[in-house]
Amino acid sequence: MSVPLQRCWPTAGPGSSSDARFWPRLLRPSITEEDLKVLFSSNGGVVKGFKFFQKDRKMALIQMGSVEEAVQALIDLHNHDLGENHHLRVSFSKSTI
Repeated sequence: MSVPLQRCWPTAGPGSSSDARFWPRLLRPSITEEDLKVLFSSNGGVVKGFKFFQKDRKMALIQMGSVEEAVQALIDLHNHDLGENHHLRVSFSKSTI
């Protein structure tokens, strides 16, 4: 099943100069902030902000440098195998860090 791009795009939209934020979910317990920053910057993007949710550390909020970087990270990393039987789930967020 395909989803129209406009339904996947962050609120700012294509070509926007604003940043974009993600909710990475279903994280393995042993993953660190540095692990996620390296992973999300591996496609050339810049991680501008990061926040773990302290309750169980299964979710985090990551702020990328641009919408284009965020879209590429979403394409590259959604369902990424994190090991230990965990796959990354990535979606855009309106929350702030």
